[in-house]
Amino acid sequence: MNTGNRRSASQIGRETVKTIGRSITGQQKAGGLAALCLAVAYLLAMPFFLLLVDYHSAVGPAAKVASLASNHGAMQVMYLITYVVFGIALAVLALALYERLKPAAPALMQTATAVGLIWAVLLVASGLVFNAGMGAVVTLFPSNPAQAASMWQAIEPVSDGLSCVDGEILGGLWVLLVSIAGLRVGGFSRAFGWFGVVVGAIGLASVIPPLAEVGILFGLVQIVWFVWLGFSMLRPNRGAERVLVAGVQPA
Repeated sequence: MNTGNRRSASQIGRETVKTIGRSITGQQKAGGLAALCLAVAYLLAMPFFLLLVDYHSAVGPAAKVASLASNHGAMQVMYLITYVVFGIALAVLALALYERLKPAAPALMQTATAVGLIWAVLLVASGLVFNAGMGAVVTLFPSNPAQAASMWQAIEPVSDGLSCVDGEILGGLWVLLVSIAGLRVGGFSRAFGWFGVVVGAIGLASVIPPLAEVGILFGLVQIVWFVWLGFSMLRPNRGAERVLVAGVQPA
């Protein structure tokens, strides 16, 4: 009778591992795809703003509003992709990373996930504010360019502040914390972990006013980080499976 009970408990344990394992595998795949989407968003934004619409080089609110009026549709789509969609994908990735790395570093990953989700929410809010404000000033611009420029002077700083335009403090901190957790847990290769530490440090350095231009470098190296992370998460996570097995072994 006792032997039968032990076998039954063992079977239940294996079935539980399989069920949870399938759930984690699905979440990890979603996280990996989200990471690749984030890299694609960066790759779309760079040529758009550097070659097609040079909005950020416009000097003064009047010139900026004129640029918005000329490129309203394209700007609306690009901000939707690079802020709203980016923020949603970032939230998916942050939660997937939490599930993957929390077993051996729960406190650190709680902090990292909170930072990642805050960053995601602010990016979505920034994109929505920018698009809503742009729609209002573009509508007003033909009849009253001066008032449209004045309105944009009030709207743009709000959008910029939400997106942390003066430094990658949230993005840099999130990448740094996730990378440190990955090094502790062994959820990714050590080379990737140390690369992430460097990427996070670059992001945090951009907060220092004399090093603000480092933010451009952060964006470039983060593309590599997202691609590397995405493909790493799309591979099976044997470490998570071992943790699950240990956690549900019958007494």
